[in-house]
Amino acid sequence: MIKNVGVVGAGQMGCGIAQVSAIAGYKVQLYDVAAERIETALATINGNLARQVASAKLTEDQRKQAMSLIQGSADMHDLSSSDLVIEAVTEDESVKRKIFGQLCPILKPEAMLATNTSSLSITRLASATDRPERFMGIHFMNPVPVMKLVELVRGIATEDETFSAAKEYVSKLDKAITVAEDFPAFIVNRILLPMINEAIYTLYEGVGSVDAIDTAMRLGANHPMGPLQLADFIGLDTCLSIMQVLHDGLADSKYRPCPLLVKYVEAGWLGRKSGRGFYDYRGETPVPTR
Repeated sequence: MIKNVGVVGAGQMGCGIAQVSAIAGYKVQLYDVAAERIETALATINGNLARQVASAKLTEDQRKQAMSLIQGSADMHDLSSSDLVIEAVTEDESVKRKIFGQLCPILKPEAMLATNTSSLSITRLASATDRPERFMGIHFMNPVPVMKLVELVRGIATEDETFSAAKEYVSKLDKAITVAEDFPAFIVNRILLPMINEAIYTLYEGVGSVDAIDTAMRLGANHPMGPLQLADFIGLDTCLSIMQVLHDGLADSKYRPCPLLVKYVEAGWLGRKSGRGFYDYRGETPVPTR
């Protein structure tokens, strides 16, 4: 029975997971190695909840209750009472494996471990833990409070009991579940990222400008956001790492990351979070950079 949820990483995804878990009534321990990130995260969550109160999606009492259920800490040992710990750090396998190595000795033997990875092998990550049978992928979409879908991914060793507990937890968050097999990038990113990569190739080859490509897909395919705008929102470094996982894992040239995507990442133009990507966000309104 999951009552206490630990979240590792107080970035955008970790914040969102903590927020929806607390609204659903779970006690949440949010951990990050940087204490200032915890403070920022708690302020962000409080602000998000206040907006939900303002738009009548939550009552003020529900906001207070949710905030009272979230504790922040820069000490990993505070995760020791968690029944489920979800890792939501950067999409880098070596970083994730290192965290699991530090985390496993702290956790209760029966505690479940999950990763919010958007592309990496669940089976391979599970092998870096002392509990592969109690490990699985719980992949939330960004932004977590808004997006309805969660992908559940079992590793080769994941037991039925772990899978059932994860399904119950996600259902309590009022999310829809899709089950994906443990192949590179699962379902959503296996389809979405090659489309974004193809949009970048379309720009790279001069078929259309940033504005032309995004307008074409918004109005011609009824996408709520153009693919280059979406890439900036996701983060171009994340887009590149997922394309590299697809290219390495499936050994198919159709997944080759576009050289222009590589160039933007090398320039540090990572999208919205760094102020520049396919659009420049430093002024009043975003302006295409090509």
